[in-house]
Amino acid sequence: MAITAQDQAAAEETVKPKVNPVTILAVLLSGAFVAILSETILNVALNAIMADFGVASSTAQWLVTGYMLVIGTLIPVSAYFMQRFTTRQLFITAMSLFTLGTIISGVSPVFAVLLTGRLTQAVGTAIMIPLLINVILAVIPIERRGAAMGMVGLVIMFAPAIGPTVSGLIVENLSWRWLFYFILPIALASLFFGMKVLTNILRRQNQSSMSFPLFYPCLALAG
Repeated sequence: MAITAQDQAAAEETVKPKVNPVTILAVLLSGAFVAILSETILNVALNAIMADFGVASSTAQWLVTGYMLVIGTLIPVSAYFMQRFTTRQLFITAMSLFTLGTIISGVSPVFAVLLTGRLTQAVGTAIMIPLLINVILAVIPIERRGAAMGMVGLVIMFAPAIGPTVSGLIVENLSWRWLFYFILPIALASLFFGMKVLTNILRRQNQSSMSFPLFYPCLALAG
């Protein structure tokens, strides 16, 4: 008897990957925490950056505005990436980009290099946030999703809330570059931890059946 595509898809839906949800959540939440923390950590340091690089406030503001613009542009197309690449590939790519952007920002000799590092961080963050939500829906049982999503909400709210406080303490006692030096070991630890324990959760679709949704980033940029 021939197996139809619908029957095969239904069979695949019943196959649940044998993973430890606690480990998966620990890896993804650590990555999401440091990525979201970076959103607000520069707000207090803009004056110091303006003085160091001799740029106007309207130029320095792009460190924050550009970060959010990249995230808002890439998140709508994240579904395509999740169908095209595995969970490990996405996580390692996201954290590698974020870590690379952190290093570039920390050692930046001019403002343009600093902005490039911030935008690179934003690309990693834009991949990480939707990946976290989708993996939770894939591995957490329905009766436990409320608690898991509550944990995600705690991270999403807590990380940007403490960003200005941490930034103020560091900028008051050290250079603004230490904001990135502070984030770097956390990002590296999350990256290496994920490379060691993270398994593939999300299923990839047939590449020939997918098309890149160019409309959504264009719409985000137009908005």
